[in-house]
Amino acid sequence: MKFDTVIIGGGLAGLTAGIALQREGRCTAIVSTGQNALYFFSGSFESIVEKDEKIIDFFAKAGIPLHYAPGVRFMPLGSFRPSALCLEDTDIFPSPQLGSKVLIINFMGYHDFFSTFLAEGLEKEGMQCRIRLLDLPELEPLQQSPGGMRSVQMARVLDPVWEKFVQEVRLLIKDEDVVVVPQVFGLKDPSTPGLIREDLPVRVIFAGTLPPSVPGIRTQHLLGRHYEHLGGTLLKGDRAQRAQFKDGRVVGIGTKNLDRHYLKADNYILASGSYFSKGLRSNPFGISEPVFDLDVTFDPERSKWYHSQFAADQPYMHYGVRTDENLHVYKNGQLIPNLYAIGSVMGVSHPAFGFGGGLAIRSAFHVTAQILKEDKK
Repeated sequence: MKFDTVIIGGGLAGLTAGIALQREGRCTAIVSTGQNALYFFSGSFESIVEKDEKIIDFFAKAGIPLHYAPGVRFMPLGSFRPSALCLEDTDIFPSPQLGSKVLIINFMGYHDFFSTFLAEGLEKEGMQCRIRLLDLPELEPLQQSPGGMRSVQMARVLDPVWEKFVQEVRLLIKDEDVVVVPQVFGLKDPSTPGLIREDLPVRVIFAGTLPPSVPGIRTQHLLGRHYEHLGGTLLKGDRAQRAQFKDGRVVGIGTKNLDRHYLKADNYILASGSYFSKGLRSNPFGISEPVFDLDVTFDPERSKWYHSQFAADQPYMHYGVRTDENLHVYKNGQLIPNLYAIGSVMGVSHPAFGFGGGLAIRSAFHVTAQILKEDKK
């Protein structure tokens, strides 16, 4: 199978690169294992602090509306973090103030939403909080199943009955001006959170939960659907396992599901993510990249990989595959001219691209521009 570009990784970086190339008329394939960092997506694109109309327009065309408002967002444990560019249903506030009185709603049996921590965090900022539990009969089958009360399963049940949820919340509101609820709505239809907001007489804020992330999975689904609509080939549930090289260039990628067949392309993009998605692997002796066995930058002294304080900036998160300024990678000290790296597989080795969502998007745009430039030559 021959393509213009093959992309390893179907997360935010890989899908962004694939869509950008397909929009330019290129023939691409994405090898996606399925689960990636979008399962942890907070709804905010970290490190993007300036208003970038190109990014906003890019996602709007995929059916993902964004909004830009520099300020802070409300975190799942009740703290606030600086933010600017978010999904439409993720709130950004000018300051750590949601309102004067806050009603926090949770669902009976749902343990991935920390109402008490949220209340403590808000009360430190001077707000009065009240916590109430909803016991909806539609959720009973999930409550009786081990592991059933998870955000994605709940969203599948709750989205069709959002109007009933609104009616129940109306009965619980007293003199509050803000209602905080778990972000378990809008899995398939991003308009559902907006409908809930329109139907309640107070401000509604959707607070994050433990993964999996409903807005993250929705974003992955919409990007993937848009990519395929553009003609891209999305190999779901597959994993790149080996590579063929000739004269210092990659000439083929073998995957778990394709047996002895190889994906052939002019260019390849590594967007396999970091440790969670196994784009990087570590052992007591070092950190490696498993598909191409690329050069990885890390401190040889293992004690320097981590900081003793759990919440500190951990050095191992900065490690990643070695790249040049145009994000070509290296193997055994030699640059591979038709293989690029984007996203968190690079670690935080290029500060200009940022980190998190900002790194994924900016590096994907950068590499696609490089590929298009080389094609013109």
